[in-house]
Amino acid sequence: MPRLLVTGGAGFIGSNFVHYWLRRHPDDRLVVLDALTYAGNLANLEPVKHNPQYRFVHGNICDQALVEKLLVEEQLDTLVHFAAESHVDRSITGPDAFIETNIVGTHSLLKAAKNIWLDTRRQEHRFHHVSTDEVYGSLGPHDPAFTEETPYAPNSPYAASKAASDHLVRAYHHTYGLQVTTSNCSNNYGPYHFPEKLIPLVITNILQGKPIPIYGDGLNIRDWLYVEDHCRGIELVLQQGRVGETYNIGGNNEWTNIDIVKLICDIMDELRPRSTRSAELITFIKDRPGHDRRYAIDAEKTMTELGYQPLGSFETGIRKTITWYLENEAWWKSIMEGSYLEWIEKQYSISDPTAK
Repeated sequence: MPRLLVTGGAGFIGSNFVHYWLRRHPDDRLVVLDALTYAGNLANLEPVKHNPQYRFVHGNICDQALVEKLLVEEQLDTLVHFAAESHVDRSITGPDAFIETNIVGTHSLLKAAKNIWLDTRRQEHRFHHVSTDEVYGSLGPHDPAFTEETPYAPNSPYAASKAASDHLVRAYHHTYGLQVTTSNCSNNYGPYHFPEKLIPLVITNILQGKPIPIYGDGLNIRDWLYVEDHCRGIELVLQQGRVGETYNIGGNNEWTNIDIVKLICDIMDELRPRSTRSAELITFIKDRPGHDRRYAIDAEKTMTELGYQPLGSFETGIRKTITWYLENEAWWKSIMEGSYLEWIEKQYSISDPTAK
């Protein structure tokens, strides 16, 4: 039975993976390492905190000694690396944290894994690195979707830092023989999504009667992936993926930003009617620098080799997501403290009509 170290397991995708894995593999040992920065939240892991197969460790992936200690102490043989600074907007205004966590942090993990799994013990192991489709750059409206062979062309500090980490993982396999796999996913959505990102920002702003900020003309296109489908894809890579290979995990689900926002508005008006239509809150603002026009994932390799298939429709997934936010108001309200509100106001430069 695998014994897993999950980095960034208190974040959005990481915590969903923890819930998914313990539900599917209740006898596996799972250790979560998280620095609990602004997007890491122990409340995300509240449902599993009493599970005897789960352990949380507050620590930084840059602490190589701590990682090595955990690998030995817990006899871990699998590392699933989610920990990352992940918001493009924040990488534009403050890129240093992205270099430190995404590049230096990943390298620290690789050094720890090599030292314990190769140099010291020579044990069977797997280092799985979770990456993004943004490393591939931007697509035109009629370009074919990204495949695993698409050349890297990152356009933001975030994407560049993830591209660098992907290359480090590949190098540690080819140079040292570390048993690695990498997955590049499209935009995730679902429960526990930090509300600075588009979908939860729209939902929570509607609930608060605040403007919904839309960059530029709103016609930027993303492929949206329900987070549990992403977790299923990673599970398949861990169980069946070929060592040294990269696998794209996508939702086969391209939407423009404005169409997603309008869909959420319609569903919110149905589930939580207001005196005015939610779409009236839509506010177009100045586009962000270097905003990639379109991302799209071709997941044929993952589907053919591993039997991966996203389940359900986008409307089903978005309804489940909206319902979760409606039923977990205390969770998202607890996040909206001073520093978050200050960042939102500065980033989107729109006035709040509810502000006094």
